[in-house]
Amino acid sequence: MKKNILAGVLASLAMAATLPAHAADKVIRIGAIYPLTGSSASTGQELKEAIDLAVDLVNNPHADAGLAGIPLAQGKGLPNLGGAKLQVVYEDSQGKPEVGLADAQRLIDQEHVVALTGAYQSGVTKTASRIAEQRGIPYLNAESSSPDLTERGYKWFFRTTPNDETFIENMMQFLDTVKTVPTTKIAVVYENTDFGVNTYKAVEKFAKKYHRQIVANIAYSANSPSVTAEVQKLSDAKPDVAIFASYVSDAMLFVRTMREAKYAPPVLLANDAGFIDTRFIQEMGPQVQGVLTRDVWATDVTGAKPALKAINDLFKAKYGKELNGNNARSLEGILVLADAINRAGSTDPQAIRKALIATNLNANQVVMPWAGVKFDANGQNSEGSGLILQMDGPGYKTVWPTSYRSDAALPKLPFAWK
Repeated sequence: MKKNILAGVLASLAMAATLPAHAADKVIRIGAIYPLTGSSASTGQELKEAIDLAVDLVNNPHADAGLAGIPLAQGKGLPNLGGAKLQVVYEDSQGKPEVGLADAQRLIDQEHVVALTGAYQSGVTKTASRIAEQRGIPYLNAESSSPDLTERGYKWFFRTTPNDETFIENMMQFLDTVKTVPTTKIAVVYENTDFGVNTYKAVEKFAKKYHRQIVANIAYSANSPSVTAEVQKLSDAKPDVAIFASYVSDAMLFVRTMREAKYAPPVLLANDAGFIDTRFIQEMGPQVQGVLTRDVWATDVTGAKPALKAINDLFKAKYGKELNGNNARSLEGILVLADAINRAGSTDPQAIRKALIATNLNANQVVMPWAGVKFDANGQNSEGSGLILQMDGPGYKTVWPTSYRSDAALPKLPFAWK
């Protein structure tokens, strides 16, 4: 009798071991690597907030009809895995590539996550995704824009955001529409990391294509205590347009230093990042009325389709502030990853990878002002695009493409300190 009972227990255990993920697991764990401390901590916290909202959308019911077309946003968990819930396990990269690498190892080896996301800074994403590639774990990157991340021949890396080549070409296309000031001579000011260096390379490529001249190439060390020398070089170069690639602490320092020097380029155009951080907008916004930035999100685009307004309203109700181009991308990334895991119907990494490859979401299935999400052979979303915004009043407004422009009086140039 005891032998029969024992045999039955062993048979049950063996059967459980072979059950599909949706029957054996009720929680699907995803690893997220972000700068939660250090100079970019304010940005990292905003990214975490958006991801937490995305997880809530997947796991819990929401009545907002505007999200009806968004996969999994009805809050029933992952139906193809028995209603399993998402859980995101966070690690703090501190904005350091070597820490992000260790974070990826820990999340895979100790937390047993089925996929990774992050890590905002391109340099951190580069090291963390290398570990995922070595271990055969899907890595969904939603924010890092350095083009070379999808040019490494990786099989497990996927990126939903457009890259800097797309963004920089968008800048050149926008500058072609500016008639109030010259836009021929360009200076590039950038931190000497993957993000900054690849921004410069993209400007170099597209400036030539659009018949513009680079008159200053100004690289600096991230988190420098002083940028006085860099501002002097910028002033001496007398550019028509100054393009900045800086995270939040450096962006604020450059603004303060240029104001103190009483120097302002006629067009100050940022490559997103620190210039759209909520902290920058709140503290610097009144002083930098008229500054331009590329972006992928703005509050005034929410009228373009119901899902954009619905997701922004939910975020604002929960956190008391609007989504921005940093964290709206993070939110979309988690929704894309969750959709792939659900379509895979399994936590097997190879099945998730195949589902990511097969992703084909249209404009009405994403919460971004994009044509959709579809990955090319390199894992790059081919359906994303950028916006150009200008600081006007308490925040940014869209000025390009004109189909999203809400204020016909913008843009206002040249730029001047307030």
